[in-house]
Amino acid sequence: MMEQQETEKIALAKKRVWLALIPAILFVSIIWLVFLIGQTLLDRVDIMRLGITPGEITGLRGVIFSPLLHSSVSHLWSNTLSLLILIWFLFYFYSKIALNVFAALWIISGVVTWLIGRNALHVGASGLVFAMLFFLFFSGIFRKYIPLVAVSLIVAFIYGGSVWSILPITELIDASISWEGHLSGAISGLLMAVVYRREGPQKPEVVWEEEDEEEGEEEI
Repeated sequence: MMEQQETEKIALAKKRVWLALIPAILFVSIIWLVFLIGQTLLDRVDIMRLGITPGEITGLRGVIFSPLLHSSVSHLWSNTLSLLILIWFLFYFYSKIALNVFAALWIISGVVTWLIGRNALHVGASGLVFAMLFFLFFSGIFRKYIPLVAVSLIVAFIYGGSVWSILPITELIDASISWEGHLSGAISGLLMAVVYRREGPQKPEVVWEEEDEEEGEEEI
């Protein structure tokens, strides 16, 4: 009986792994498909105009389209692995709220970029990457649940070195990097970690054995 239960748990865990990979693979496939279509069948310049243009009403359409657009293969490739890992983490560890969180991070990071961005065209999924990065990090910390804290530490270990790119000084180092998009993602990730801190996986309540024993004695 015990062996059967363990086998079922392992099978369920494997199923969850693959199910969480589906949205990650699907999203990455979509942005690669959009990139290839833009490079071969459509006018690349026209497509890039669908990005976020801060302060302009027409630039708000970029809130929806910007994460799907990338200016070059290197730009797209730099986001691909991060998207696969972070979307997988999000949908595996926070499966019940993942879709709502993902949608909120997408919209909020885009809107904040539109509000604070410099007068330039902002495209790419980097803002979404930073949004998930900050959500995963702070969600684990807020919940104080060891497995999720471990996820926070793993995320920090892998991506901690890139956090500097949310600072304005990034523009002086490489003007092509949208530090505003990165900062907007960080803000939205932290905000959603606060909003959803009581939803999704939580630290199990500890039931002390002594209390159980006392209750048993009272019943007798």
